[in-house]
Amino acid sequence: MTTYLVTRHSGALDWLRAQGFTDVVPVPHLDPAQVTAGDSVVGTLPVHLAAEICARGGRYYHLSLDLPPQARGRELSAADLDRYAARVEQYRVHAAAGTAVPEALL
Repeated sequence: MTTYLVTRHSGALDWLRAQGFTDVVPVPHLDPAQVTAGDSVVGTLPVHLAAEICARGGRYYHLSLDLPPQARGRELSAADLDRYAARVEQYRVHAAAGTAVPEALL
């Protein structure tokens, strides 16, 4: 079983390791096809990718932050992640049945 951290940011990796995730494989991009049952994925992924990870038997952990607008779009350090209440939260995501767009949304 592998734990992947999907990020291009060294601060996220530093923060995660400081939280005790010492055996993590950092990847800048993740192909959900490489996830096998029992694997864990940590990151801030689009919902359709998180759903595919869950469908493959993996676990998805979202790296959540309370990020103010002025901090968006810049590199964050591990200390910044602490400041913005970083946390790892598990989500179980699946696509809803009948995924056609309802007329009300068109």
